[in-house]
Amino acid sequence: MTGFWTQANALFRKNLTFQIRNIKTNVRMILFPVVLCLLLMLLQAAINRQLDTPSNKCGCKCLDGKNVHRQCHKQVCGIEYSDSKQAALCPVYSPPEWPPLLQMPDFRAVRTDFTGRNRSFGEGVAGNMFPNSSDFSSFDGVVLGSATPTATSNFLEPAFISSSPIYYVQSQCRSNSTISIAVPLKSVVLDEHLVFFYAEAKCVQGQNLWRNSDSDIIDDLYVGHNKGNPKKKTNEILKTNEILAGYDFLNSDINNYHVTVWHSAHKDDTGNGPYRIVRVPRLINLVSNAFLQYVVGHSTQMLFDFVKEMPKRETETRTDFSSLLGPLFFTWVILQLFPIVLTALVYEKQQNLRIMMKMHGLGDGPYLMISYGYFLAISMVYMFCFVAFGSAVGLNFFTLNDYSIQFVFYFIYVNLQIALAFLLAALFSNVKTAAVVGYITVFGTGLLGGFFFQPFLQDKSFSRVWIIVMMLYPGFSLYAGLYEFSQYAFYGNYSGADGMQWGDLSDKDNNLAHVLIIMVMEWFVVVFMAYYIDQVVTSGSGVRKSPLFFLKMFKKKSTMSSFRKPSLQRQGSNVNVQLEKPDVVQERERVEQSLAEQDTSHSIVCDNLKKVYPGRDGNPEKFAVRGLSLAISHGECFGMLGPNGAGKTSFINMMIGLIKPSSGTAYIQGLDIRSNMDQIYANMGVCPQNDLLWETLTGREHLLFYGRLKNLKGSALTQAVEESLKSVNLFNGGVADKQAGKYSGGMKRRLSVAISLIGDPKVVYMDEPSTGLDPASRNNLWNVVKRAKQNRAIILTTHSMEEAEHLCDRLGIFVDGSLQCVGNPKELKGRYGGSYVFTMTTSSHHEADVENLVKGLSPNANKIYQISGTQKFEMPKQDIKIADVFRAVENAKSRFTVQAWGLADTTLEDVFIKVAREAQPVDVLS
Repeated sequence: MTGFWTQANALFRKNLTFQIRNIKTNVRMILFPVVLCLLLMLLQAAINRQLDTPSNKCGCKCLDGKNVHRQCHKQVCGIEYSDSKQAALCPVYSPPEWPPLLQMPDFRAVRTDFTGRNRSFGEGVAGNMFPNSSDFSSFDGVVLGSATPTATSNFLEPAFISSSPIYYVQSQCRSNSTISIAVPLKSVVLDEHLVFFYAEAKCVQGQNLWRNSDSDIIDDLYVGHNKGNPKKKTNEILKTNEILAGYDFLNSDINNYHVTVWHSAHKDDTGNGPYRIVRVPRLINLVSNAFLQYVVGHSTQMLFDFVKEMPKRETETRTDFSSLLGPLFFTWVILQLFPIVLTALVYEKQQNLRIMMKMHGLGDGPYLMISYGYFLAISMVYMFCFVAFGSAVGLNFFTLNDYSIQFVFYFIYVNLQIALAFLLAALFSNVKTAAVVGYITVFGTGLLGGFFFQPFLQDKSFSRVWIIVMMLYPGFSLYAGLYEFSQYAFYGNYSGADGMQWGDLSDKDNNLAHVLIIMVMEWFVVVFMAYYIDQVVTSGSGVRKSPLFFLKMFKKKSTMSSFRKPSLQRQGSNVNVQLEKPDVVQERERVEQSLAEQDTSHSIVCDNLKKVYPGRDGNPEKFAVRGLSLAISHGECFGMLGPNGAGKTSFINMMIGLIKPSSGTAYIQGLDIRSNMDQIYANMGVCPQNDLLWETLTGREHLLFYGRLKNLKGSALTQAVEESLKSVNLFNGGVADKQAGKYSGGMKRRLSVAISLIGDPKVVYMDEPSTGLDPASRNNLWNVVKRAKQNRAIILTTHSMEEAEHLCDRLGIFVDGSLQCVGNPKELKGRYGGSYVFTMTTSSHHEADVENLVKGLSPNANKIYQISGTQKFEMPKQDIKIADVFRAVENAKSRFTVQAWGLADTTLEDVFIKVAREAQPVDVLS
């Protein structure tokens, strides 16, 4: 028996050759992600080109004017030359310091509401809120405000560059009191250059109003900015819009400072939400200062100098389009491998190629391991090309995220994907169906991920538990991982930081750690399920095993030493011997004697082998094989003859391990077909009725593969392959190195015969080996079989009586599941063909004369054929002499015209027809 690594080596070399032969398909497969990456890059460039306009850049000023071509040769850029939109795009290494502002109502009369448990304390604190002084030497103590909407950043305060007025709030305002404000701003380009923003601030009187409860404040404050309450009168609406803020002192006193601040934030232009920057720090500073002054004294205050943003680099308006679309597009790219692996596995099952390999000695372990490794290697090469090209064209999705994290993620997922393909291959028997389902899965998963699953990932309020549950579907696990990479790449590109690093896996909002854990666990579970289902459910590898097959490893394997002593009363042997022909009874006794004596001279021993198919749809059970007992010796070619439906195929399928016998068994080289088929395969060759070949492999490559399975190596392998090719006339003219898909039907048949004989198997099954061959090729093939049977046992099925008589040492005629006769061709013709066939053709007027002539020669003659003057008769040999026939015919010619006549001995075909006709169907197997 060949070893594990010998079989693995043979399959690996075959797969490698197959892959090289399909190089065009592989190139097309790799071009898919390449084209997709190029498409994303071009879309990215097109979008960036549209966004690359002066309005989407930091503002600049031309210092030397413009020439005739309207080109500026010297310019300066910075926040001071930008509008509020451009300012957020400028590089700001030392952000400007803006005076803190209050968010003012649209009306200049400003009111604050107060409430709390201690009214006197609250009113005392409120009295210190707004200063009552005309000293503006320092703007730190000036309470400034603006009704201008806020921006998304504080790099450029829109209140100082818009036409809207700026206010300052005091307890009492003089008429037409206005002050001038100069805000110093350091240039971000010319580091030492100071630029000033100048603005006029108008005084607004701040009024304090005590409210009985916080609900009164809420009613006034949250009626709606610039909308009011339609149920109120106009003056009441204006009144509500004057509120600056609300303060609830709660249980505050001189020893306890506890204040709640309410404010009304502007909505954005669409009315959907507040601006990012909310002017509340000044509100809190006002009440905190008022509390300190109330408790400590008016000379005490917390100075609020300025507000500023954090430093930042230059920001571009270019969006990372590839990262945003990455999860959807790259899900399609990676999942493309799934239908490819699935259809490859289903193809080998549909074409019975895996069974063919197993029947020539390839075990399940080497097949699964090498096939898995083969698909894994292809997948990793595919992923490497995908990531390498994506990085080469500069897609941030690949370049910003840590490559080691990407490798781990892709490696784990492609393993899970291959395991899933092995698992699902058990459910399909047709390649086209598998391909359709596979590609529906590819595109469906991408669309569901993008439009169904991604919103849940983005919703931070959605339960993480349900996210994990949905990620149990491997496609969503893939999408979730790609989504995390895309988010880190997108924000890394925006902020200038790195993408995902290993430390980021601990972030609470990062799902990649969960994704990796789920995929690893599913990988192990799916691998186990795929192997288990392959053994007990799918028929792709032959006989299905028991659901508890793994327990059999603890049992001792049965061999010839476990033959039980035959007995006439054993199970399944209670056939009515009187119904059997003497030669069949003799063959049964021969089998029993061989089993009793443990005779090793027989390569094949069938012991009362039966196969019964259960009844379906109200039909009775079908008895395909009815207690067959047969012994075939070394060096013998045994021919199985029989009409269609006789049970020959069921018998062969049991012998080669495709189906299990209902009862009885058979021994091949002393090994039981019920428990030792894996060992039997190593010494078995099969030429199936249909040629099971890889279309893209050459004849030589087929023989090299099967030769390696039979443990041939080096020069012995090369010599065996050449001899096999020469024996079946496939060596000359470059035919050996021609792909099998380009062979004619006869050439494929000869290659199948060569495959069955390579490696010197001890038992060979040939199912109609000469079908489709021309006479010359058929005669050459017969010579090959004759030479091959010298050191092996061959079972051959055929419908050609000439082939059976030429090749077979013994013949068995099988009818209705039973062996009707057995013996060499001469014995059968002598036993079942003891008559001559007399044929004569005359005019139809002399048919009666011919009948009289035959009856005169043999009273027991039997007419078997008559049409248009031609008649055939069977005449027992003991009734006539050949000389008498000749004399009778000569006399007949003198009396009427004889157009043609003949006398023939019984042929094997006549025997076959006679036995098949006489065999009566057995309705009940006793």
